[in-house]
Parts: sequence; structure tokens; C-alpha cells
Amino acid sequence: MLDVRYFSLNRGEVTAAGGRPAGAVHGYDAAGVVARAAADGTGPGVGARVVAFGPGAWARRMVVATTAVAEVPEGVGLAEAAALPMAGLTALRTVRSRSVLGRRVLVTGASGGVGRYAVRLAALGGAEVIASVGSPARGEGLAALGADRVVVGLDGVEGPLDLVIDTVGGPQLVAAWDLLAPGGELRTVGAASGEPAAFAPASLFSLGPPKVLSTFGDVTEPGPDLATLLRLVAAGRLSPEVGWLGSWEAVAEAAEALLARRIAGKAVLEVGGGN
Repeated sequence: MLDVRYFSLNRGEVTAAGGRPAGAVHGYDAAGVVARAAADGTGPGVGARVVAFGPGAWARRMVVATTAVAEVPEGVGLAEAAALPMAGLTALRTVRSRSVLGRRVLVTGASGGVGRYAVRLAALGGAEVIASVGSPARGEGLAALGADRVVVGLDGVEGPLDLVIDTVGGPQLVAAWDLLAPGGELRTVGAASGEPAAFAPASLFSLGPPKVLSTFGDVTEPGPDLATLLRLVAAGRLSPEVGWLGSWEAVAEAAEALLARRIAGKAVLEVGGGN
């Protein structure tokens, strides 16, 4: 059992919250202190500072599997750790799905939580990174994360691309597919536009090595990958993308700012106790 000190909001969670039953405990990303250790002796002990990924994170206390937590190293704050789970895991597992060394990688929705982590992780992997955003203002800070180019939409982007990490969906996903090299892969891990992606007849067919359009939602045993993300943060190689930090009592304000895309990165809320 975890005493939650901070939790973070993901845009998709906020969008879907109204459709859940009354009384449901929302959220998946939390960081805090172990209040009760696992009965089988696995996992961190009482008092350990941990980050966790699992249902019911927007609460004062959270029960989570020991395979879904990682201890937070010294020098990394719990507020920073709380920004990592869903967005960081999605970006890590997507980038790691294939070698990006020397490859051309496009990240759409690059100013969002997943996008910012994906830009940084792809750059660390040796990719040439093109970061696509919705407006020039949304592109601020992406070059510092490792983006070689920052573009609005797909303006000026030319193929071939080896990997596309798409968080936007809709017509932009279709356009990105046309830029994909034979043998390349487009991974769709979000649909922030809310628009359908309509492919013309036979437009998915291509000659040569197979082009792949895929999606995934793998959240199995995230603990080791959370530990990987934390090690990168502790080493100064990955920045926790905290774009908004405040009290849980301001959750409505944070949610509104997130939905209006006034936040770059993640919104993190303090439940109590600090780091």
C-alpha cells in the first residue's frame, strides 16, 4: 500500500473521466511512500520512496502490484517521478521497439507528455528526430530535448522516414504514412486530434519491404521500465516533463489547462507531504 504524495494527469484520462461511473477512482500515475509492504515479502519495504503505475492513483492511498513500482533514487523528487509512468512507459516501449540509431524518426504531438519523452529517448538512441507540434509556441524547448527539427504539422517534412511515433491521429496520421520508407513503421499511440484517419483505397499497399502500421497498449510488469526511466533521470539524461505543479485541490484548473493544451508535458498534483 502506498501513501500517495503526488499524482499526474494524462490528457486521455481527463477526457475519459466523465464517462466513468460515479465514485470511480481515476488515474494511473503516482509517487509516494510505502505504507504497507507486500505480505509475500517482495517489493520495497515500508518507508521506501516509490513511483507506481496502476489504477486508482488519484487518491490518498493506493494499492499496487510490486511488479508495477520502482524505488525513486536519491536526488529525484517524487513530483518528478509522478510525471513518468504512463507517458514515459509509452515513449520508452515505443522507441525501444526497433533500433533508431542513425534512423529518421518523426514524433507527432511532440509537445505532449508522451511526445516530449519520445523526442528525448529517440535522440538518446542516436536518431535524427523531427518533432511535429500544433503551433510554433508549442515547439519551445524541444530542440533542447534533442529534436533536430521542429515543425508545425508536417510542414516541410519529406520522406523517407524510418519510424513515426504518432500521438495525433486523423489526417496527420494518413499523411505521415505516405512519408514512411519501405520497411519503416508507424506506431500510433494516441489520437489527440479526435478525428478519424481515412485512408484512400489501396493507399496502404506499397512495393518492396513491408511498411508496418501498428499500435499497442502494453502495461505488463512496468516496474523494471520505470526503474530504467528513473535511472536516466538521476543521471541527468532524461528530464521529467512537469509542465504544471500544484495542489490536488486545483485539479479542475489543471485539467482545463491540459485539455486546452496550455501545458507542455504533464500536470502533477500534490496530495500531501511533499518529497
